[in-house]
Amino acid sequence: MRTSAFGRWLFFQFNRYNRPVNLDDTIVAVATPPGRGGIGVVRIAGAQARDIARPMLRLRHEMEAGRVLFAELVDRSGEAAELRSSGQPGAAVPTCDVSQRIDEVVVTYFAKPHSYTTDDIVEISAHGSPVVLRHIVEMCVAAGARLAEPGEFTMRAFLNGRIDLTQAEAVRDLIDSQTLYQAKIAAQQLEGALSRRLQPVKQKLVELIAVLEAGIDFAEDDVSVLPDAAIVERIAAVREPLEQLAASFAYGKIVQEGLTLVIVGRPNVGKSSLFNRLVERERAIVTATPGTTRDLVSETVAIGGIPIRLVDTAGIRQALDEAEAIGIRKSMEALADADLVLIVLDASQPVTVEDEELLRHIEGRPAIVVGNKCDLEGSGQWSVVSGQSIVPAVLASALTGEGIAELSREILRHIGGETGAQAEAGFLTNVRHQGLVKDSLAALEAATGAVAAKVPHEMLLLDLYNALRPLDAVTGATTTDDILNLIFSTFCIGK
Repeated sequence: MRTSAFGRWLFFQFNRYNRPVNLDDTIVAVATPPGRGGIGVVRIAGAQARDIARPMLRLRHEMEAGRVLFAELVDRSGEAAELRSSGQPGAAVPTCDVSQRIDEVVVTYFAKPHSYTTDDIVEISAHGSPVVLRHIVEMCVAAGARLAEPGEFTMRAFLNGRIDLTQAEAVRDLIDSQTLYQAKIAAQQLEGALSRRLQPVKQKLVELIAVLEAGIDFAEDDVSVLPDAAIVERIAAVREPLEQLAASFAYGKIVQEGLTLVIVGRPNVGKSSLFNRLVERERAIVTATPGTTRDLVSETVAIGGIPIRLVDTAGIRQALDEAEAIGIRKSMEALADADLVLIVLDASQPVTVEDEELLRHIEGRPAIVVGNKCDLEGSGQWSVVSGQSIVPAVLASALTGEGIAELSREILRHIGGETGAQAEAGFLTNVRHQGLVKDSLAALEAATGAVAAKVPHEMLLLDLYNALRPLDAVTGATTTDDILNLIFSTFCIGK
């Protein structure tokens, strides 16, 4: 979906605001977060950006593309009484008197098409006073600009062909990043990593469609038609990379959303101490008395760049009172909801019946066994036996920090962080993308079945086109306005 050079009267319906948005308007918004700060930026985009900005600025040089200029922000309307200290009330002030200066600013002009939206853009960097920034926006609106809708700057970049839809969504992911690794992945997507990975797949599919279309349209010219075996082989060549891409979503979802890791075990095995060690501060209360933790304690940390919500739980044993029984019930509920379970055992003692019960409870679940207190005597020959097999475990000491680095690596290994997925550019992190890739794979599966059933090529082409359309929708080539509305309305205003 792209706008043409002729009459850019493309109206895009934002359902959230229930009014049309004219992409030929000059728009304005504060591009920095709300509140006070050292710097605040107002962004103006559109054909009239310079004409709107120039009257409110006292410039020493004319605005030039790519040049940063120092300027004074002035109020030529004579209504800046609240922003300056004047003399006698009602005193006449010369039009360009210095008393009308509001702020000193830095102005940057980006000429089309070499800007974020491919429109003319003027950015005014003032001191971060909400009053000043609001006044700049009000002056722009009075001069003919309109307030930008959420995500409208990025939407214009997409509609004008500067970025595709995966890159537009990556802008939002980059802004929402909680860890540096998430930001790096979003930056890869912003550079077009996913689009580049999909491009050869789409090319193969288009080539197969072209060959079959030619065989149908030019049958009288003896254009050769591929035999069934060759068609199946070429469909398989498209399916294989798509299946690999679909499989990457399991890790990509964790990168994007993080996961919940629940720490469970008997009382006094060091769960809270281990929790504090991973959090790197005294977050949970630790005492020598068994059963100190009665409620769930949670904290989010970054391990290998993955946001992980750690949950410390009450020790699981036969409850001694009602409060402990409630805590144990909450522990079991948290265990059931966990993406990954950390079972903590005391490495200085033999495995108990309660430990064995816990190990049986998490059979078939992603889990890591930690032998805590490895700094104590008796832990040297420690091992975990469940049934007839020895369960691999990580020896660690929450007190000294020994084995914590190995535990972090083991956590990453369980969530796919050491399988090479994180080094591979262009994996799926978006539920919308995953659904579209699955739709494409389903259509390719139907096409393979159609070949086996000797279905005419005219009907086979329907399945192949059904496989191509979702891939186009990933990058935005065939995306509907409703989907675009859903995506861009979640952006912040000014981006």
